[in-house]
Amino acid sequence: MAIGSAQRRDERKPRIEKQFAARDVEAALDLLHLTDLAWHDCYGPRELEVPSPVLDDILLLARGDLASLVRLSLGAVLDFRDLRMAADAKRGKDS
Repeated sequence: MAIGSAQRRDERKPRIEKQFAARDVEAALDLLHLTDLAWHDCYGPRELEVPSPVLDDILLLARGDLASLVRLSLGAVLDFRDLRMAADAKRGKDS
């Protein structure tokens, strides 16, 4: 079932608040909204938002840094496979 962008934002907010400085939370949520719009434009009418596994990869690699979130979000929209490989490598190191 599709949900609206406001509900998606509300659902993401607790996670973003845990990972980003308080001053960056709203900007990070704004960026994720823009990333959803870009994802929808690139991947078709049924893709309303960044898929959860891709979002997980973005947030893992951003490590609470807003500038990294910008770069990783753009990279994910352009080609999420590189992002996935980097995230998998990071997960392997953390295990």
